[in-house]
Amino acid sequence: MEAVKRFFSSPRFAVAGASNDPAKFGYKILAWYHQHSLPVTPLNPRAAQINLPSRVYETVASPSKLASPTQTSLSVVTPPPVTLQVLQEAHSVGIPAVWLQPGTFDDRVLDYARGHFAAVIAGDGGVGYEGWCVLVDGEEGLEAAGVQWTSQRL
Repeated sequence: MEAVKRFFSSPRFAVAGASNDPAKFGYKILAWYHQHSLPVTPLNPRAAQINLPSRVYETVASPSKLASPTQTSLSVVTPPPVTLQVLQEAHSVGIPAVWLQPGTFDDRVLDYARGHFAAVIAGDGGVGYEGWCVLVDGEEGLEAAGVQWTSQRL
């Protein structure tokens, strides 16, 4: 839980693999941040915007394009080969904490992440049967970090 507290202590968040498709986890994770009134930036190199029902978010192409990467925790919702590339760039710009959603990592990705970030949330743990997931474990993490949030409509 210490890594989760560190993750949510950042003043900003980003979602790598954000999507306009409501069926995809990249959309659901972005929507979770939005619904919890957290400052979030979607990362998607092929879409200029992500459209939620109540807000349109401008995207950035990659971690190096974030306004304040050293103050941004990164949720990752990409396949393992893409995840490794995202993490390498995220490390190069000083992102302090990453949350690797289930299915986004393999052993190589985990080894890299654990060797290069102050906080890594991934793998076994959390409440859900698939391991740590923002959608399942995020609210408890916000509370543990003492983050005040308000719920807003999607």
